Amino acid sequence: MINGPKLACCNFISDARKLKDFALENGFAGIDWSFKQENLPQSPAAESALLKTISSLHPLEVRYHCAFKKIDLGDVDAENSKNAMNIFRRICRLVSKLEGRFLTIHVGLGRNTTTDLSWNRTIERLADLVRYSNSVGVRLCLENLAWGWTSRPELFEKLIRKSGCWATVDVGHALVSPSVLSQQYRVNDFVAPQAERIVNAHIYHQENDERHMPPTKLEDLEDRLRMILQLPWCDWWVLELKEEKSLLQTYEIVGRFLRRERNQGYSNLSRSTI
Repeated sequence: MINGPKLACCNFISDARKLKDFALENGFAGIDWSFKQENLPQSPAAESALLKTISSLHPLEVRYHCAFKKIDLGDVDAENSKNAMNIFRRICRLVSKLEGRFLTIHVGLGRNTTTDLSWNRTIERLADLVRYSNSVGVRLCLENLAWGWTSRPELFEKLIRKSGCWATVDVGHALVSPSVLSQQYRVNDFVAPQAERIVNAHIYHQENDERHMPPTKLEDLEDRLRMILQLPWCDWWVLELKEEKSLLQTYEIVGRFLRRERNQGYSNLSRSTI
């Protein structure tokens, strides 16, 4: 990383040309492309069209993110678990075809209880998917959520360690984690045990009722940005807001932080990329 982390925005503009223009005009280095059930390509022709779209975003780097609600590898229902594995393997193959190297997934997204999930099956199937993703050249990353197993630092660490996956740290989710709010853990506990496994960060202030809120001042994010900057391989910072005003407000604050750190000679602003 020559000049600092790569700042990325989500694919929040449906027109790829307008998305590219927005990103380049505002200084972003990449696009974090989210898949949802409803926008997955359903045919070879649709996959080819997506490949053309992604190729049109060059020179922006593209990494990938699955926002699949209630599709879990560890579902207690064996058929649902099998279907989830098939879907995620398909996404791994698709990302590989798109020449992507990173894919972020979740455990328990869209659920308000873990009673329908098996802890042991989650670890076993996640490890299987990691082996498969590795075979097609994709690094599988697990993201911490605001609720559920991955909202607990000790379980997030265990899932990563036992499955062998990489990690995406969401600083907004971490801030509102019940474990953090209760002061049982600190935000830093999401990264300290697996600092070498974290390759992506999602950045905004906090999540309120599933809405991502931007920072209003540098102090809102400063401690968490410094925490991420110290991670050895986390060079992909997604400013995860989907409204232009909030996104650019966050970009200005993050940029101010990075300029200050660079002026102070912070060493991680000159490390090589992964």
